[in-house]
Amino acid sequence: MNKKELKSFLDEKARTFEYPKFLEQDPIQIPHRFVKKEDIEIAGFLVATIAWGNRKSIIKSGNQLVALFGSSPYDFVMNFNGNRALKFVHRTFSGEDLVFFIQALRTIYEADGLEAAFKKTAIEGIEVSITNFRNAMLETPHLTR
Repeated sequence: MNKKELKSFLDEKARTFEYPKFLEQDPIQIPHRFVKKEDIEIAGFLVATIAWGNRKSIIKSGNQLVALFGSSPYDFVMNFNGNRALKFVHRTFSGEDLVFFIQALRTIYEADGLEAAFKKTAIEGIEVSITNFRNAMLETPHLTR
């Protein structure tokens, strides 16, 4: 696919999905509830993490996440007591998994933040950025599966 074909393809997708009615039926509605960059990033990242299954189920679980976090996912992550269990399940993603993700995100935000975690190696390509982000996440102690 050349650049012109890619632009055409992406423009068509934008026409299909970039309108308010679409948000009502899609999990992307959840990060749209927030204004602060870090809140949007965390809500978007965690909802994307559980985004398998049907959209209604993902939205329901995403709403449960937001209920846990209150008005600021960022404040929740930064002030989370790691010894606290969280009651959350979405398919095979459990409360224990969520605790790990929260602890890993806190470590990332204490460093440079989520955006910076990807930007550091963006020049080397998206594959390197994703690999480095994964490695940063896995520096936090986690369950072995």
